[in-house]
Amino acid sequence: MLFIEYPKCSTCQKARKWLDERKISYEDRHIAEKNPTVEELTEWYGRSGLPLKKFFNTSGLKYKELGLKDKLKDMSEEEQIKLLATDGMLVKRPLIVADDFILTGFRENEWKEKME
Repeated sequence: MLFIEYPKCSTCQKARKWLDERKISYEDRHIAEKNPTVEELTEWYGRSGLPLKKFFNTSGLKYKELGLKDKLKDMSEEEQIKLLATDGMLVKRPLIVADDFILTGFRENEWKEKME
């Protein structure tokens, strides 16, 4: 399982602690140092069953600076995925990529359901 995080993010820290307490093994990846690629995002989005907006860090500074709340609705899915791949700070985190599910953000009940 891949755990993509931004280590300074308090939500990511909570998620990491949650995984560690349950002794759930994962491969850690720093989102700002190794941003997901267009290919990865396309695959994960396709497998997730989630709306593409769930992959955006809508509360992030970068999202707000770029005015994406209004711009995304006029962009194709392909354009949105390419945009996500340009900057890890645009991507919702933490992001869990497992063989049979993808999770964006940390919602403990959802994580329990999938991993315990």
